[in-house]
Amino acid sequence: HDLKTPLMVIDLSAKRLIRKYEEKLDARGKEYLENLQSAGARLNELVQDLFQLSHSSQKSIKREKVDMSAMARAIVEQLQGLQPEREADCRVEEGLMVRGDSRLLRVALENLLGNAWKFTGKCERARIDFGSEDKSGQKVYFVRDNGCGFDKTYSEFLFLPFQRLHHQEEFPGTGLGLTTVRRIIDRHGGRIWAESFPGQGATFYFTLEK
Repeated sequence: HDLKTPLMVIDLSAKRLIRKYEEKLDARGKEYLENLQSAGARLNELVQDLFQLSHSSQKSIKREKVDMSAMARAIVEQLQGLQPEREADCRVEEGLMVRGDSRLLRVALENLLGNAWKFTGKCERARIDFGSEDKSGQKVYFVRDNGCGFDKTYSEFLFLPFQRLHHQEEFPGTGLGLTTVRRIIDRHGGRIWAESFPGQGATFYFTLEK
């Protein structure tokens, strides 16, 4: 809250300046204010992600029955609602029930599905799947997409704070989402890893405690 309050003041002040003094500002002045708003919005996003990261580490785990299929469908519908013009084939496997903290697992799925949505943004027709498979007798969940992918040599860097494999101008973000996901999965007694090739999409796998 100590960080968000001054950011709110900066954002509101910039908006009021634009609204009240727009006719008195030249193109350069408007550009300065737009840059101020843009920087404020990015800082606010960073604060939100830092709060989410902290929350995922400190919040006590409340285990309950969670319908991850329903959760994933709701997240996908929300993403499609925000960009209805996008052509995206999103498929969710039915009946994926687990025991875990519903709020934390939703944060994890929001980050994983949100990333899949973001990194398929340049595809003519995006394909995003949420499902499961058995590996050595253990249930493994995955989020798979046909987006830009990445060099799997650097896959471990994805889960470190502020580490990104794509330029901010190409795909915006704070570099904290996957760090938060890993902490949530760790706290559920599972693990997470990624497989990908540049230009061939990516798959994020994770397990949860039995």
